[in-house]
Amino acid sequence: MSKSFVEITNDVSQGLAAMRKDVPEVMKGFNDMAKSALADGAIDGLHKELIALAIGVASRCDACIGFHVKALIRLGVSREQLMETLAVCTYMGGGPTLMYAAEAVRAYDELMPRLKPQTA
Repeated sequence: MSKSFVEITNDVSQGLAAMRKDVPEVMKGFNDMAKSALADGAIDGLHKELIALAIGVASRCDACIGFHVKALIRLGVSREQLMETLAVCTYMGGGPTLMYAAEAVRAYDELMPRLKPQTA
């Protein structure tokens, strides 16, 4: 059976909601750190999300791939930007990373029609 990144992100979101309820301080700290780390600065948010996706691919984390691909789509990532990022991941990580780079492509293809990029 093929995995669905819609299902993966929905399922993990339920667990995250429980954690926000049960350990709110930890989740607030994590969310604040994420917002700060991904905010535009010397590197813009889109490129920071590409870095986050690359780390998710290298770490073989399906949920990370799903959530960061969603964020990238909303930020208006092009397929070319995604593919070049995944090419660098593959170069640095070899065959196992290539398998998860392919999963990131599947996530993009599954999620793209469902999400709308932000307009400036």
